[in-house]
Amino acid sequence: MLVRDINKSERNRSLKKPRMAIRTPGGKVTYRHRHKRYSAARCSRCGMPLNATPTESRCIMNKITYSQRRPNRPYGGNLCSRCLRELMISKAIEEGMALLAS
Repeated sequence: MLVRDINKSERNRSLKKPRMAIRTPGGKVTYRHRHKRYSAARCSRCGMPLNATPTESRCIMNKITYSQRRPNRPYGGNLCSRCLRELMISKAIEEGMALLAS
């Protein structure tokens, strides 16, 4: 089977989207292109996937309101809750040590 047989329309000629074979109700097998799957946002400190952030394409993410794109807390959308907790505890300890030293 040739590539030009799979991609009959000119716009899908790049073959970047994955194809899957679909059997139509008439019994004919056609190829359809799947949508790209986007990777989840990750924590910048530990690399774990962030929980409260959606994973969509950039054009869809720009239509979502800013409060729905990320959690409403300090470092939301950048750090996971575990790393944020560790960061806040370490900052509190540093401030306490600075107060004791002065």
